[in-house]
Amino acid sequence: MTSDVAKLDVAKLATLKGRAATFQPDNRFERLQYVPDEPSRLAYGNDDGALPSRYVVDTSQTALVKNTSPDIPFTYGLNPYRGCEHGCAYCYARQTHEYLGLSSGLDFETVILTKPNIASLLDTELRRPKWQPQVVSMSGVTDCYQPLERKLQLTRGCLEVFAAFRNPVAIITKNHLVTRDLDLLQELSEFSCVSVGISLTTLNEDLRSKLEPRTSTAMRRLDAVRKLREAGVQVGVMIAPIIPGLNDHEIVSLLEAAADAGAQFAGMGIVQLPYSVKDVFVDWLNVHYPERAGRVLNRIREVHGGKLNDPRFHTRTKGEGRYAEQLWQLFRVSRKRVGLDQKLRTLTPEHFAVPDAQGRHAHQPSLFELALVKESSIRPS
Repeated sequence: MTSDVAKLDVAKLATLKGRAATFQPDNRFERLQYVPDEPSRLAYGNDDGALPSRYVVDTSQTALVKNTSPDIPFTYGLNPYRGCEHGCAYCYARQTHEYLGLSSGLDFETVILTKPNIASLLDTELRRPKWQPQVVSMSGVTDCYQPLERKLQLTRGCLEVFAAFRNPVAIITKNHLVTRDLDLLQELSEFSCVSVGISLTTLNEDLRSKLEPRTSTAMRRLDAVRKLREAGVQVGVMIAPIIPGLNDHEIVSLLEAAADAGAQFAGMGIVQLPYSVKDVFVDWLNVHYPERAGRVLNRIREVHGGKLNDPRFHTRTKGEGRYAEQLWQLFRVSRKRVGLDQKLRTLTPEHFAVPDAQGRHAHQPSLFELALVKESSIRPS
């Protein structure tokens, strides 16, 4: 697969609307790199400074992906999309686009792979005798409610399958669009089969619009928390990533806002910048916050042993050292104070059942059978 976007000039890229990446890092797996003679934003973007997205069909024949990382709390994940238009400058998933021959920069935000048959694939995999019912994570890599989901509804299709099988699913998203599927989330909730985590990074709208350009605002995310809680769906927030020197001062206010909205739990993670992700983030920082760039990068190095990324399991999202411990202590104390450390309802696969072709389970009578029972109950003896 080739990129539609060349390596562009940083100064020009700073004016691209709705994009966080400021350049195209070289793909570490490619021997040849394309460098245009005359870099120009307008050669690739629209006249108004916007860079359009391109959508490509992903022909993968599996829906579920197995995870072997010891510090990720699920074994199977499901991602309807590869690449993400949310375009978060810090996103650790950017590097995954390099496996496709693309760049972790603008390609990750503009070349989106979709899996149109993912719901059908999921149905097939859950029907297999070897499937052991368990919690599946959605958005473990890219957001399952990114903008394209409004049109394609691939995530909704997968939720319909999970609901039919009563297989538990854990969702994390930055998009208010999750509230569109309240009907399915409520159905799953009746069997303790769903939990939703809303990613909440900052209450500063100016920072949010630069750091996470195509995501829902913080107020919309908090509204999603409120609506999910009112619907009886287990919901919490993920205060992540905490970027030392940029949004770490918001930990308390983020937790308070989440509690006021009705969140039931909260988690936290410290930024990780693997491979070319660090290059994307550093350039973004220099473009948008040049006066703070040095302090932010030094703070990140401080919690990662002198580097911008620590690849070791169990420490990569937790950090280490005195400053990291201060952040975690503040988080734990504040979370307890606002009541977001309560015991949660455990997601369970005990209600899992394989539906028939009509979506019914063995113990479920058809509408016709129910009608016969009703008629016999009122028929005089």
